[in-house]
Amino acid sequence: MSTSPSSAPSPSTSKGCFDKSAYYSSLPWFRSCLAMLNWRPVVDYELREIEFDRREIEFEKRKIAHEQRMKQLRSENERLAELNVKLSAILFSSDTSSTPPNAMPGESEM
Repeated sequence: MSTSPSSAPSPSTSKGCFDKSAYYSSLPWFRSCLAMLNWRPVVDYELREIEFDRREIEFEKRKIAHEQRMKQLRSENERLAELNVKLSAILFSSDTSSTPPNAMPGESEM
């Protein structure tokens, strides 16, 4: 029996049914093994490419979220620094403007 493409049985009949055993027997032995395992290298490659793209998108989302969080933390640090300056100014002005009459020198440091 020849395995040339012209003598290979058609994988489908006129009704659209698929005769797997006839199709597998028409293939070279290594292709029939792969066909029985339903291995499709193009599909595997496409799945790997889709997975890679998904991971890349996920990485970009995490990167954007990280950058937003860092921006938020920087603005919070700036706000706290401004409040710290104001608080220091208030404490300094209250220390210099009035001292309690019976306060001892060491008590103001507490």
